[in-house]
Amino acid sequence: MRIEDAAGLRRILSRCRTLAVVGLSADWYRPSYFAARYMQQHGYRVRPVNPRYAGRALLDMPCVARLEDIDEPVDLVDVFRRSEDVLPIAEAAIRIGAKVLWQQIGVTNADADALVAAAGLDSVLNRCVKIEHARLFGGLHWAGV
Repeated sequence: MRIEDAAGLRRILSRCRTLAVVGLSADWYRPSYFAARYMQQHGYRVRPVNPRYAGRALLDMPCVARLEDIDEPVDLVDVFRRSEDVLPIAEAAIRIGAKVLWQQIGVTNADADALVAAAGLDSVLNRCVKIEHARLFGGLHWAGV
């Protein structure tokens, strides 16, 4: 089901504690790194997924090439990829038993949204997990988001 309201987003961010970040960059200035680091600093377990860095550590966690390579249950799959790349990620999210597919700001794949909804997953489109967490749980400060 597509989640767009504050109550639904708060529920997701309260219950989903392990995040697989697909497309996480090793560059500290990239939005994926900034958002993942923020979530990690707020008590979430972040699992990096990026074939470019597979076998290396990102944010002190081992990076894997594919969602299926993660060795623990994942609650939320956070996607930092182009919209046209999301459908296979959605299929993998279903296979690994994730509860949520979260498409970041600028990422909107309606087919992936429909697929995960039909499989019983929650779906979030075109929103930043870091911004939503800060907005809903008081993480905004003088420097903004």
